[in-house]
Amino acid sequence: MPHVNIKYFPTPVTDEQEARLVAALTETLRENLGCDEGAVSIALEPVEPADWNEKVYTREIIDRRHLLRKLPNY
Repeated sequence: MPHVNIKYFPTPVTDEQEARLVAALTETLRENLGCDEGAVSIALEPVEPADWNEKVYTREIIDRRHLLRKLPNY
């Protein structure tokens, strides 16, 4: 624990950018949830814009709104 799955529109991300993102998220989770770095798992999942409403917006945002702590403004 914890596991984070970030879904985003496909965009070029360098290995360095990805490593910085993962390191920053890991540190934030460690600091705020008090977990060991080794317990953190992070997935980066590109989702095509044409699939966003079905795969993300409806399933992850609308249907699970009660779990969200930050809502999108779209």
